[in-house]
Amino acid sequence: MDGLETPWHVAGRSLAAPPAPQWREDLARLLGARPRRLGTWAELGLYGACTCLRAAGLCALPRGAMVCVASLSGSESATHATADQCREGLPLPFGFLQSQSSQLLAALGQWLQWEGEGGFLAHRDPACAWRLAQREALQAQASGVLLGRIEESGTQLATHWWWLERN
Repeated sequence: MDGLETPWHVAGRSLAAPPAPQWREDLARLLGARPRRLGTWAELGLYGACTCLRAAGLCALPRGAMVCVASLSGSESATHATADQCREGLPLPFGFLQSQSSQLLAALGQWLQWEGEGGFLAHRDPACAWRLAQREALQAQASGVLLGRIEESGTQLATHWWWLERN
């Protein structure tokens, strides 16, 4: 990813910027059902994570895997919608939840049978955040690391994911 030597190797990747027009239908096919109560940002992240793992020959995250997601924008559309709702009174609970980056981690747990350490980082340099995640994964003796970057800025969508396994 950035030329540094690490005890990890890339076993799968998925780069979609922008994703195919039918990405939501592809996600439903990968999962066997359409995810419910997720905003665009979390759905996009779940799509990227699923396609990355499939590229690595996996259908679920292995036990003990770590997840690190980075983004500059986070769930932009849901955040703007929630801010608009706040101007008019209280935000709706569903919209507020969609604005929370943690919803992606919950979706990964549900759909990819994942239990483990994970986090979301708002960072201008995802490679720096991912180096930190890799160091933490080594210290925690994680079985692998799923690294993602998701951007939802207006109509511009991007989801980039890497599945790293130990060398």
